[in-house]
Amino acid sequence: MKWHPRGYGGQRRDPERVKRDGWHEQGLFAVMVDDPRLTWPERALVEQLGTKLYGKRPQGGEVRHG
Repeated sequence: MKWHPRGYGGQRRDPERVKRDGWHEQGLFAVMVDDPRLTWPERALVEQLGTKLYGKRPQGGEVRHG
């Protein structure tokens, strides 16, 4: 008998799908400031919003994981 708790096993959603589902289902918005689909004014707005909500990024804008 194979039994997996909810959220384990099966197919993993790709990160873009997770972001899209988060927006549609919960109104959450996740975007990288350097997303190539954005124009420079849009990237500047994302940077401003992120700074306002979460504070300044590390010098050089390094991405921290974990």
